Amino acid sequence: MTGIIGKKLGMTQVFAESGDMVIVTLIEAGPCCVIQCKTMERDGYASIKLGFIEEKKVKHINKPMKGVFEKANQKAYKILKEFKLEGVKVGDMVTVANFTPGEKVRVSGVSKGKGFQGVMKRHNYAGGPGSHGSMFNRAPGSIGASSFPSRVWKNKGMPGHMGLERVTVSNLTVYDVKPEQNLIIIKGAVPGPKGNIVEIRGSK
Repeated sequence: MTGIIGKKLGMTQVFAESGDMVIVTLIEAGPCCVIQCKTMERDGYASIKLGFIEEKKVKHINKPMKGVFEKANQKAYKILKEFKLEGVKVGDMVTVANFTPGEKVRVSGVSKGKGFQGVMKRHNYAGGPGSHGSMFNRAPGSIGASSFPSRVWKNKGMPGHMGLERVTVSNLTVYDVKPEQNLIIIKGAVPGPKGNIVEIRGSK
């Protein structure tokens, strides 16, 4: 299994050898330092903890995390994520060189926040007629029956907060890898705005 933490730089387009235009996302990934290795015997599950982006100010680190960094004899990092990787130990650096073009990956991140939205944008409702004085337009309409069940069914699509939630996009393809620039180029779109922190894992 492969895994790394990265920062979304934005989207662009490249031209394949066939001449087709391909839409890609640029991600600056790693190098990520292995801060901690968890084992089945001690922690109940096996994983490693990767650190990304060095923390400049010690005052921003709480005491428990300061102990973790000191035990690993490593610098403090702002971003910490867990991955199920094998063959690494504390102090090793994980880079984009572990990925190969054509490999399938899944990318997780926090989606763009849309604020409070109505049912047409949030749940793809059709809405009402847009003309001839219907005065319905973008309203949700009826939300339930009257005598039975005398309540609104659970999980009914209603207006509310949209976006700003963890999203995972699976089966994305690694288009190219540039280890000297810590750059991984992924075909398609990944969650979040520019500068968003994402996790790239090998596809299941």
